[in-house]
Amino acid sequence: MRDTVVIVPTYNNPKTIKAVAFDVLEHGYELIIVDDGSETVVESLFNDDEKEHIHFVKHEVNMGKGEAIVNGVKKAKELAYPHAVSIDGDGQHLACEIYKLLDAYKDDEIMIGARNFDLEHVPNGSKFGRWFSNFWACWDTEQEITDSLSGFRIYPISILDLDIKTSRFDWEMEVLVRHAEAGKIISEVVIECYYPTPEERVSHFRKWGDTAAIVWVHIQILPFKWPRFIWEKLTGKKR
Repeated sequence: MRDTVVIVPTYNNPKTIKAVAFDVLEHGYELIIVDDGSETVVESLFNDDEKEHIHFVKHEVNMGKGEAIVNGVKKAKELAYPHAVSIDGDGQHLACEIYKLLDAYKDDEIMIGARNFDLEHVPNGSKFGRWFSNFWACWDTEQEITDSLSGFRIYPISILDLDIKTSRFDWEMEVLVRHAEAGKIISEVVIECYYPTPEERVSHFRKWGDTAAIVWVHIQILPFKWPRFIWEKLTGKKR
């Protein structure tokens, strides 16, 4: 698996990040951890022997999940990888599921690991948020997407060439839109994940602030999308 590198962006996940890292390493993948300004320096959680197998990228201040992924992809490019797998540092994503994405992956596409939400303790709010986000993601990209909020993805190095303005959770939506605008494919495979109970759950997603930021990504696209939509309906042709 040394032809695959995994990026883990993390911010204040001291209770889970080591288990996530060891899970990735035990499955034979090379690992990049991007510490996005955590209060406890992530590298300090590992001993010298453990650190030998991990590439660390550190932000002195919190810059957002999107910026963390971008800098992780830059490191992957520096290590000569054509693409990188991104998983979250909260333990939700399982390294044993990465092969599903890799088996289906085609060069220069974004591959999403679509989570199985048929679990008893997944909040209804999370299910609604996923549906709402998917509706707009499909509209803006003109591609079928069933889990636009999943952070379990393969990114090609070419995303570094996209003109993306966002840097936090909204980046994960904008990268899909800009990638599709560049005429490239977004694909999905269904994956299993560990969805923590409410007592275990640690999330830095701001329910209102980050949701509004994601919606704003779509609002900015609407003035350009409607003329194109109307032209295609009138002419029957794709622009």
